[in-house]
Amino acid sequence: MNSTPTVALLGTGTMGAGMARNIAAAGIPLRVWNRTPERAAPLADAGATICDDPPETVEGADIVITMLFDAASVEKTMEPLRDDLPPGAVWLQQSTVGVDGAARLGALAAELGLVYVDAPVLGTRKPAEDGTLVVLASGPDEVRDRVTPVLDAIGQRTLWVGEAGNASRLKLVANGWVLTVVEGIAESLTLAKALDLDPRLFLEAVRGGAMDAPYVQLKGSTMLAGDFTKAFGLDGAAKDADLIVEAARGAGVELAVLEAARDHLVRALDAGHGDKDLSATFLEH
Repeated sequence: MNSTPTVALLGTGTMGAGMARNIAAAGIPLRVWNRTPERAAPLADAGATICDDPPETVEGADIVITMLFDAASVEKTMEPLRDDLPPGAVWLQQSTVGVDGAARLGALAAELGLVYVDAPVLGTRKPAEDGTLVVLASGPDEVRDRVTPVLDAIGQRTLWVGEAGNASRLKLVANGWVLTVVEGIAESLTLAKALDLDPRLFLEAVRGGAMDAPYVQLKGSTMLAGDFTKAFGLDGAAKDADLIVEAARGAGVELAVLEAARDHLVRALDAGHGDKDLSATFLEH
């Protein structure tokens, strides 16, 4: 194995494009593919090799990264590559796929002869572009050194959390908090308006105090400005909310707040806001 790995990245959407640019900027040989080719094409300027299909992308790769929408899209992309994947390559699975999805993909990795590293990320489009994601990684200790150059390129830090699958569990926990905060902001602003207050007063009241956070001011301000440019897509947030609720029920836990947040996201999705940021849930309050 070369000290500098050859990386294949499948999926250059909202998150994958920024990750690809940072991997290439680190001097790591990179081949990329995206189902919509025009979304991958600009990465040629960053030094990535643009491939026409997944088999071409993964040929001879030391590390294969998947950054796709859900477990089903990952399976659909990886399963046909049985005869194309180099035996013993590391599969760095970075899509948000939930507990059951991570287990299914781990089993698929074994069938494909790959070393499975479950490593979703915390962050949205801007941290992906800036290389400041937090990587939640889980998998065999013996491959940490092999994937470290890649993880260092895409993130500000990596948190290793044990055996494969644990990172996907922790990702659900973290995303549950994100959804809770966004829903709380939307409801507080809605209540302020209903009580004949300027909703900006809510943001000013909590500013700089124990109840404040950068995310509160950021999302609250964009909600009030009507700016729902996608950073974390509402469609993906609704998908993740389903995974969180499913995992909680499977563990025998009731999460009433997150179930309500999920229902509100689904309502916004049904209203046609799936291509907007998750903060567009505010539009349906």
